Amino acid sequence: MGQAQAEIDINAAPDKVWAAIGDFGGLANWMPGIESCELQGEDRVLKMMGMEITERLYDKDDATRSLTYGIVAGPFPLEKHRATITVAGDGEKSHVTWAVDVDDAMTDMMNKTYEGGLAALKAHAEG
Repeated sequence: MGQAQAEIDINAAPDKVWAAIGDFGGLANWMPGIESCELQGEDRVLKMMGMEITERLYDKDDATRSLTYGIVAGPFPLEKHRATITVAGDGEKSHVTWAVDVDDAMTDMMNKTYEGGLAALKAHAEG
């Protein structure tokens, strides 16, 4: 299985950044390309670019500002997708890491997606 990781520093308090990431149903508020995000129990259903993707929340820890989820249904076959987003830092600075274990064929795409997502998160949190 492949692994990808994107990281970014954000000039905003960790609690503010975590408020955006920790809202599992609020991804469309800051992630580009997400047309809608609807919670269905522990799943979120994303609609984007004519596709529907279902992601399941596996773990959310407010104390460590960590959220783990995985794609469980979508238009492409995946044997594995498990991603973790963490927010670290103190004061008015945050460091966000978005790491994923995924099928080898999807590693580059996921890395580019997460880099773009973190850039959008930075703009959202700093704006």
